[in-house]
Amino acid sequence: MNPSTAQAEVIVDELVRNGVRQVVLSPGSRNAPLSYALYKADHAGRLKLHVRIDERSAGFLALGLAARAQAPVAVACTSGTAATNLHPAVSEAFHSGVPLIVLTADRPPELRAAGANQTIEQHRLFGSEIRLFDELAVAENRPGQNAYWRSQACRAWHAAKGDVRGGPVHLNLPFREPLVPSGDDHWCESLDGRPDGARWTENSDSGRSPSALSRVHARRGLVLAADSDVDGVGEWGDRYGWPVLPEVGAVGAVAPSVISTGMWLLGLPEFVREHRPEQVLCVGRPTVFRQVQRLLADTDVEVLLAHGGVDWPAPAHNLREVAETFGPSAVPADPGWLTEWQQADQKASAALHSALDLEHWPNGPVVARSVVDALPEHALLVLGSSNPTRDVALAARQRPDVVVHRNRGVAGIDGTVSTAIGAAIAHGRPAYALLGDLTFLHDSNGLLLGPHESRPDLTIVVLNDDGGGIFSLLEQGSPEHGESFERIFGTPHGTDLGRLCAAHGIEHELVQQQSEFAEALRWRPGLRVIEVQADRSARRSVHERLQAAVRSALLG
Repeated sequence: MNPSTAQAEVIVDELVRNGVRQVVLSPGSRNAPLSYALYKADHAGRLKLHVRIDERSAGFLALGLAARAQAPVAVACTSGTAATNLHPAVSEAFHSGVPLIVLTADRPPELRAAGANQTIEQHRLFGSEIRLFDELAVAENRPGQNAYWRSQACRAWHAAKGDVRGGPVHLNLPFREPLVPSGDDHWCESLDGRPDGARWTENSDSGRSPSALSRVHARRGLVLAADSDVDGVGEWGDRYGWPVLPEVGAVGAVAPSVISTGMWLLGLPEFVREHRPEQVLCVGRPTVFRQVQRLLADTDVEVLLAHGGVDWPAPAHNLREVAETFGPSAVPADPGWLTEWQQADQKASAALHSALDLEHWPNGPVVARSVVDALPEHALLVLGSSNPTRDVALAARQRPDVVVHRNRGVAGIDGTVSTAIGAAIAHGRPAYALLGDLTFLHDSNGLLLGPHESRPDLTIVVLNDDGGGIFSLLEQGSPEHGESFERIFGTPHGTDLGRLCAAHGIEHELVQQQSEFAEALRWRPGLRVIEVQADRSARRSVHERLQAAVRSALLG
């Protein structure tokens, strides 16, 4: 057995022993030893292998698999720019706490020094956005290699999994030729792992309890829930009388304390002045709405953070305490505080949905509400990072029985199709995604599924307004910038999404009437795309009318 083959087979075997069950592979020459080892493990039923020719899509597929499975997933590629294409997914994984194990093949040192083809500097390629970096020594047929390789695989798995929160790790693997299996299985030492499939290195649970907030003392507080699937946040709000304002509205949240129109209420300065909290508890890192950032920047409001990860949501740098879980409140709540927010929520919700019923179809908020209404029980909903996540938060009705996933670590639009496919495969139940057209186009390679690859049960809804509709709601969309807007922000593309789907062999349906939309959304298995075409220029006015309706209901 040649050294590269031995090293690759041992690393794959040890990752499986540690619990890796899903691996995404992009083909290449230098990573051929890994490719053969992964194929062998897949054929034996020890892991599930997914193959993608585009490394960026491969990275986000692994991200979606890991995020929903809540377990480390490995992604492997060859050297050079192939490895750099994994960086967007690594960044998202780092900032959102998703456990990834990145395996990049590399040239051995003598070929790097010779300027070999497809060679770049891969040492700490992903900078500070990894939990662990290690470059393994070039494999040699000498005693001690088996223990070294297995030990490093265990280190990588444990670092990716984390104690409380996961993250990405990077193993750089310089392979020397021959790169394909050759000769017999003879080796100078046993290449077996521990007996009975055990890990080479067990990492015992320290038994440390997660840290809990100790400075919760306000009678009038708010919970800003950026992580919609955190267990217990609604129950905590109920127990201590704090309104819970999820960043995705009332989708995926269940509790009397959940305020479905919270983002609308925070957008009314008059309401906020009368209902200013003493403390705000952030569960995760809210990033979508500017009204949330204004509240967090209020120096009269004390900010606490649970499930914080690496980034602190503190625009005024006034974070008072950080912990891993909520902790109890030190004082009883104001008995009327939660009631006031609930009553305001009822008024705002009634006004909002009455106004939505009068809006011309299609537009973003109305389409988002229809998608959420149509979801089967226990469905997964993957949201694009621009308008879809905002539209669902602002317009959807309560659906506590669904699961929401968003790439909000760095909130990029790249890789979202692949993320949705990976998340759908891991979810194992009906799955939907709501994306804008630019997000869809940015990862159209995610639709490139070979005949041997698993196909998810996923319905992708694309609201196609021919460009960057999100900018219509920002300063760039104001009338004084109208002359330059369309070229540098609107960015119309005119792409025929039906033909694009046809090129990939993906079912596509263009829905032109609202009466057809509910039927189109009806669940059926397989991968398909539903397209709704909308007028981007109307988005700003729709939001203004909805905001006016909510304002009138609460303030008269």
